[in-house]
Amino acid sequence: METDFQWMRRALQLAEHGRGNVSPNPMVGCVIVHNDTIIGEGWHRQYGGPHAEVWAIEDAEQKGNAALLPEATAFVTLEPCSHTGKTPPCADLLISKRLKKVVICNSDPNPLVSGRGVRKLREAAIEVETGILEQEGLALNKRFFTAMTERRPYIILKWAETADGFIGHSEGPPVPISGMLSNMRVHKWRTEEDAILVGYKTALADNPRLNVRHWAGNNPVRIVLDRYLQLPANLNLFDGSQPSVVVNFLEETVLPTDPERYAQANAVSYLKINSGDDEIRQMLNGLWQRKIHSVFVEGGTTVINAFLQSGLWDEIRRCQGAISIGKGTPAPSPKGIYVHAEKVENDLWTYYSKG
Repeated sequence: METDFQWMRRALQLAEHGRGNVSPNPMVGCVIVHNDTIIGEGWHRQYGGPHAEVWAIEDAEQKGNAALLPEATAFVTLEPCSHTGKTPPCADLLISKRLKKVVICNSDPNPLVSGRGVRKLREAAIEVETGILEQEGLALNKRFFTAMTERRPYIILKWAETADGFIGHSEGPPVPISGMLSNMRVHKWRTEEDAILVGYKTALADNPRLNVRHWAGNNPVRIVLDRYLQLPANLNLFDGSQPSVVVNFLEETVLPTDPERYAQANAVSYLKINSGDDEIRQMLNGLWQRKIHSVFVEGGTTVINAFLQSGLWDEIRRCQGAISIGKGTPAPSPKGIYVHAEKVENDLWTYYSKG
């Protein structure tokens, strides 16, 4: 059993390579083992591209190990798909290569798969074992599992505050709170999420670009809350450099649900919600329908507090800088379960989970 854990850990490690590139698909890794030796491995690299099992089989065959496959075991971090989407079913591929055994970390909650992949494999006389390092797999793909089970994006709340508890002055330009390394870290995090969100006041006062500049990776979809479409058209959010969604009460844009086509659609689109107590839930449902599976919420205080009060959030990442400003806009108060803290130069980062 311990060797099974070893190979599944390697598959989970490989799956990580897909972070920021495969959403709304999950990150998946696959390791093929024969006589305690890896003979092929791969991971899902790009949304719309071949799945991890395809790359692992191809790797084994290119290394001259095709004849060993009928006596080999595949370790896969997610139940092999059983339906035809953008690619053929991976369960069928494993069956066609006559794998001896398949070990699976997590079952797939997608109703198009959900046990059907396992059933297909077993009906083809392939031995199947499930639940190996299940918790690690759930943590890896928490965005995917949240989207599938709760029908909303995974929500990360992030803010920077001064040593005396303010996010900035009540008026005027933004206050530089965090250091260079913290800024790099935030831009890295932006590459890992589908979208980034700010409120009306932050958009108007800071005119943020909400793109990736201090790291290499994909720009997220920008989301701004503008109930009555009053933001000026010359803001950076509307510069056409990446897709932007304006959440409002007045107008709706019908977009393709395929993320590849969505990213190429009109750079500024509109998501209409109705005024009421459930505005955040409406917005998250609309984003989920657009296959946005994670949102990085960067402010301001009113927006973050609204998420906290709604209970529709999953993580908090709080940066406390070294400077003090005496007075200003109070920072939000963290909720949830304290996870850990770390120092990055002069900044203290504290992390919380909703639990």
